[in-house]
Amino acid sequence: MSARARTSGRLAATVTAALLSVPTLAGCSGDEPDAGSGSGKSPEEVLAEASTKLADTTGVDLTLSAGALPEGVSGIAEAAGTVTDAPAFDGSITVVFAGQTAEVPVIAVDGKVFAQLPFTDGAWQKVNPKEYGAPDPASLVGDEGFPGLLTLTESPEAGSSVRGGADNSEVLTTYSGTLPGDAMDAVIPSSSGDSFDVEWQVTDDGELRTATMTGVFYPHTDPMTYTVEFADYDIEKEITAP
Repeated sequence: MSARARTSGRLAATVTAALLSVPTLAGCSGDEPDAGSGSGKSPEEVLAEASTKLADTTGVDLTLSAGALPEGVSGIAEAAGTVTDAPAFDGSITVVFAGQTAEVPVIAVDGKVFAQLPFTDGAWQKVNPKEYGAPDPASLVGDEGFPGLLTLTESPEAGSSVRGGADNSEVLTTYSGTLPGDAMDAVIPSSSGDSFDVEWQVTDDGELRTATMTGVFYPHTDPMTYTVEFADYDIEKEITAP
């Protein structure tokens, strides 16, 4: 064999080995989904880790949205703000009440919820959010909020992994399962379904990014979907009562 042939053979072998060693991203370019995004953890272990990280964060930005509320229903259509481990919340909740939609500034701290209600002089008033079909937003990352829901997920299964986040720098894996109806009360107090379909999108670092929940959230209505997004873990923010 000539020197050129030996060199070409070594080069081909080197290139082949390099290509085989490059990690592939499950769910892209026709690759088979990789359960657990290659972590080797079971879906239950991934959701437990995500629960702990969310419960332990000092603060996180949260955005909740519904495609549309059932006709004639009074309830929560959107929410956006920062939740901290005080626990406390500073943001706004958009409610549909008596056929009208209003975005209401909300601060929740020390177990009390304050709002600037529409059609008033703009003064902060203490309110009971359950009257509007909304939870105490400060509780959403507590044990009875989303961290609790993650660990209560029944028969979770890992789905495909995709790129996402800022600059597509994160690997996100979807875990699907069901939740018992009574567990959803902490997030949507009016929940009336016996069970809910859920999808959790979790990063390789164990942070929950998106929660998608489908079921009967309001009595005598068809199923609907709420989507909740979580961003910027470990925010440091002091929230005080108005």
